[in-house]
Amino acid sequence: MNPLRKKRLIIILAILVGVGAAVGLALSALQENINLFYTPTQIANGEAPQGTRIRAGGMVEAGSLQRSPDSLDVRFVVTDFKKSVTITYRGILPDLFREGQGIVALGKINADGVVVADEVLAKHDEKYMPPEVTKALKDSGQSAPTPAKES
Repeated sequence: MNPLRKKRLIIILAILVGVGAAVGLALSALQENINLFYTPTQIANGEAPQGTRIRAGGMVEAGSLQRSPDSLDVRFVVTDFKKSVTITYRGILPDLFREGQGIVALGKINADGVVVADEVLAKHDEKYMPPEVTKALKDSGQSAPTPAKES
């Protein structure tokens, strides 16, 4: 083989290996930061992975909010009107968090099937609902409840 061709072949192979390594590292980093959305039905059916950070969302069931009197621990139930899942959270809930409203919680599922959230996101106005929650409700055959007008 001609020395010039051999040198070009080595350079091309080195570039391909470098690009492949860069793509592999980028995909690995992205996979660690992806938080897939799961409905309460999917979580209750065991479709959501344990120990992996996920997004869980639905409607907060009326009467399910329990606050700890001596800490910032909160426990509530989220439903998609087919199944429900319990979510625990330690911290201050968003100002717009209310029972009967759509939320998305980011956290991990423990061995008991409870989502241990490290972040809770609430809607930002009375007509908005997270797209994932809206889709989950439509898939379950339910429509989002219309908010009550406050006087």
